[in-house]
Amino acid sequence: MSATGNAGPGSRALELPPFSLDVQVLDLGADLKAVGLELLETESREPAKGKEAAQIWAALFPALSGGDFFVVDFFSHLNRVREFCEARKIAFREAAGRCMVLPQPSEEHLLQLFERFEAETFGTRTGAAAKVVDATLERELSQHGLDAYQAAYTRYTFCAVCDPEAGWVTLLSETLGTSDVVRRVRPALQQFDVYVARTH
Repeated sequence: MSATGNAGPGSRALELPPFSLDVQVLDLGADLKAVGLELLETESREPAKGKEAAQIWAALFPALSGGDFFVVDFFSHLNRVREFCEARKIAFREAAGRCMVLPQPSEEHLLQLFERFEAETFGTRTGAAAKVVDATLERELSQHGLDAYQAAYTRYTFCAVCDPEAGWVTLLSETLGTSDVVRRVRPALQQFDVYVARTH
């Protein structure tokens, strides 16, 4: 295991931060390359929830994207998502009947989305391909939900399935392994009290 604690300089040597981000390789079959990110309360090992967890996820995703363009995909409860975005002036477009695409939300808007839709499952796509309409994928998202990412993720830097209530993100990527994920997110998590662990 390799780990990075972001506790302050005055912390006791054996005192761990209240939150842990476990980064691990997932075995989803020979045809899929995946990394799991699990955000937990360190002591209880229960999924981290609420505002603090939303703040961590909202800072993590732009860092994970590494400056690449990204979008957020919703495929359920679209009326609520639409009303929420309109009220907060979060840009979105509707696609393929039952899919909403939010182009590159700000960190503040990501925070609001992770807070409000903590109980929902939604997705993100990052890379040059995210800048243009992916009609094929968006049609599949509308019909089959986030399973559609499995046939499309190789066109992107990564596709991610987000389940905030479970404290879990599944990252599908041909190019990002656990070391890459830790390297990208570590600077963004310095502002939080999070223990980052890469497990094998």
